[in-house]
Amino acid sequence: MVVFPHCKINLGLNVLSSRADGYHNIETCFYPVALTDILEIIPSPQFSFTQSGLVIPGAAEENLCVKAYRLLKKSFDIGYVKIHLHKVIPTGGGLGGGSSNGAFTLQLLNRIFALKLSEPEINNWASQIGSDCTFFTQAKARIGKGRGEELHPTPVSLKNYFLVLVIPPVHVSTAEAYAGIALTKPKNTIEEILEMPMSRWKDRLINDFEKSVFTKYPVIGALKEKMYSLGATYASMSGSGASVYGIFEKPIELKDELTGLFYWSGELK
Repeated sequence: MVVFPHCKINLGLNVLSSRADGYHNIETCFYPVALTDILEIIPSPQFSFTQSGLVIPGAAEENLCVKAYRLLKKSFDIGYVKIHLHKVIPTGGGLGGGSSNGAFTLQLLNRIFALKLSEPEINNWASQIGSDCTFFTQAKARIGKGRGEELHPTPVSLKNYFLVLVIPPVHVSTAEAYAGIALTKPKNTIEEILEMPMSRWKDRLINDFEKSVFTKYPVIGALKEKMYSLGATYASMSGSGASVYGIFEKPIELKDELTGLFYWSGELK
């Protein structure tokens, strides 16, 4: 079986408080984006994991596809599989590609081995793999709270808007991004801001990581400003970076403007 794990952008990201478990309570809106990896899983006499496409740092056993398989195998009598992941979504860009791979692996294994796991059960397993894995089991815009695993419906729709996504050759670790955060209480919730016209989002819908990340990596902040100068209605860094996106009211091709950077554009759904 072959599936296409998609990525996400964050519409706003407020870091609200520290938690006793070492994580942080956040508030964000996860929005699905049609940039995808390719994941194939088939039954096999022995377990194997292979990959192609973009290089994925770290040992194979640390890959979330492998972790998802190992997690289910501890509790269910599932057989061996061959997993092949063709990586298109860059790692470490704040797009959640790894989390998506893990979530889609759980869903595929559920189908292959007829485990008959319900959506809440799949979500429970997904939350054990990563904070935002649960979002990728649903493929709909969701408000994320807690560590990001507490998901709530939202009416926000970006249908008929167009996204430009760019990633500079800079790696921002999640730990590094959180280390630069100054916890403050936002004036408005993200849900309240998303009810406003997008033309009012610019100075209201904030990613709390931007301030410290832009200071350390000015190229990321410059890309955000570039998006606005080229006509974006709204632009932001996604997650803890380093990806930057712009939302436009009409199709726009900026490859020549952003030569040498990872670039993707497409219509939002």
